[in-house]
Amino acid sequence: MNQGSSRVAIVAGLRTPFLRQGGAYQQQHAMFLGQRVANALLQSSGLLPSDLDKVIFGQVIQTPAAPNIAREIVLGLGWSNEIDAFSVTRACATSLQAIVSGAQSILSGESEVVLAGGADSSSMLPIGVSEPLAAALLKLQKAKTWSKRWSALKTLRPKHLVPVPPAVAEYSTGLSMGQTAEQMAKTFAISRQAQDAFAHRSHQLAASAWQNQALTAQVMVDYAPPFHAPILQDDNIRFDSCLESYGRLRPAFDKRHGSVTAGNSTPLTDGAAAVILMSEAKAKSEGHAILGYLKSYAFNAIGVEKNMLLGPAYSVPLALDKAGLSLKDCGVVEMHEAFAAQALANLECLASAQFAKAHLNRSQAVGEIDDAVLNQQGGSLAYGHPFAATGARLVTQALYQLQQKQQQYALVTACAAGGLGAAMILEAAS
Repeated sequence: MNQGSSRVAIVAGLRTPFLRQGGAYQQQHAMFLGQRVANALLQSSGLLPSDLDKVIFGQVIQTPAAPNIAREIVLGLGWSNEIDAFSVTRACATSLQAIVSGAQSILSGESEVVLAGGADSSSMLPIGVSEPLAAALLKLQKAKTWSKRWSALKTLRPKHLVPVPPAVAEYSTGLSMGQTAEQMAKTFAISRQAQDAFAHRSHQLAASAWQNQALTAQVMVDYAPPFHAPILQDDNIRFDSCLESYGRLRPAFDKRHGSVTAGNSTPLTDGAAAVILMSEAKAKSEGHAILGYLKSYAFNAIGVEKNMLLGPAYSVPLALDKAGLSLKDCGVVEMHEAFAAQALANLECLASAQFAKAHLNRSQAVGEIDDAVLNQQGGSLAYGHPFAATGARLVTQALYQLQQKQQQYALVTACAAGGLGAAMILEAAS
């Protein structure tokens, strides 16, 4: 992806503050969050809507009334009807997919400027109805006589009237993400103490990043009804994080023998994030500042019955190989922290020669990721995880760190539901 003038440049990245479910964004649909971040990003970059060739956006918790969030962003902002827009979903790696889809469009010559990102709201959930009630309502809609209407309704029972919330479990296995994280903690013998320490580290580093104003350029100032005060930063970060306090929390998924708790897991979160991609030639000819380049990427899929969140252990070596690099070349590593257990399991597998031989057909381990380069501004355990937005946050945060630390390459990686994994190699602007 990185040959001569055909490189894909990332010229800007921005996100909303990430807020806990039921917080200030509790009445904000993901579509509105996406519109605000897209508008703010375009304004801050100095571009006009007419400069965009395409908008690619993602959403994991779908809004039935507006399933194509990308097109609704374009129309809701009053941008040109001629801007092409489509939506993608790849669970927790959704905005990484949006970025890759935008890069592919640029490399094919179809586009020169693409806005890509994702948004999710866990506060504005689409509540469904039971299958018997749905079938009865469909029959009722078509019924033309009172007898047929009664026939459609008479089979319903009180239990059929109970609202059906969005599923929190994998359709194929019936297991929740937390149950999978608990299984991985047991399989890889990851202690409660190690998980709590990892979560504490994430909050400490995120708090430090905010206090040192390292995130100011990446996070927009937002407003939400009733507009009494600006929303300036993420609200999940524990600025007074104390390691001892994590030990007082009870296991969330295995009450008797578990080690995964609310403290070492990401909370349900609302937010949006996006980046602007350009062909390198256009960015340079028009004098746009370039944050960095997308050098390579890789997606993978593994089984869902066990270790479903181990995707990065498989996708990272693929992305490194495509870039012709090794882990030691990456001075910045941003790994999505769905759970402390998941992140630690992936780190262990990347460093394991046994895993490499058994699962990657490699003679040696992919490599150890040093604490000095891993999630140095904190991770999803601290910021929260609006599913479709996290990938764009990781990319933007990694690019800014490349500048701040004067490093050349960054690795971004994430696990995703369905046994999916994603990894990217980013290159600093030269």
